[in-house]
Amino acid sequence: MAMNRWDPFREVVALQNRVNSLFREMNEGDSPLTTASFVPAVDIYEDTKKVVLKLEVPGIEEKDLDIRVENNTLTVKGERKFDKEEKEENFHRIERRYGSFYRAFTLPSTVDSEHINANYKNGVLVLEVSKKPEAQPKQIKVNVGGQSRLESQAPQQNKAQEPELVGAR
Repeated sequence: MAMNRWDPFREVVALQNRVNSLFREMNEGDSPLTTASFVPAVDIYEDTKKVVLKLEVPGIEEKDLDIRVENNTLTVKGERKFDKEEKEENFHRIERRYGSFYRAFTLPSTVDSEHINANYKNGVLVLEVSKKPEAQPKQIKVNVGGQSRLESQAPQQNKAQEPELVGAR
């Protein structure tokens, strides 16, 4: 089970982002059908070498995405534009969200913010953030009696010279 670091201001920042987007929408002067903002779903997971973020952003062109890292915060901004070819009066229902979005993620100190790969395919934006070499797990070789285990198993005639330890098999 992965442990998540508790951030007491996470909900406050999310609330602030929503209030800011409401004011931004009101000031743009467009109709409410075309400016309703949305928050793309995101999956975040990590392995031994990287942290991966997958954002669902279908219908957004690559040029409308803005990805930045500043002060250990990864931000993803974008905009899904309403197709103006059809008149809004002709629609029976509009359920998809249009407008701009903003997501911010605090990067852990174990990642290297200089090595981020971004791929966009089939409406999914995949961001891979490499971990620092010192944060990656290391294999430690165990030596037995000053010799490596593989070396001590090789010569069988030396076993007679070494004293046998009871219960140490």
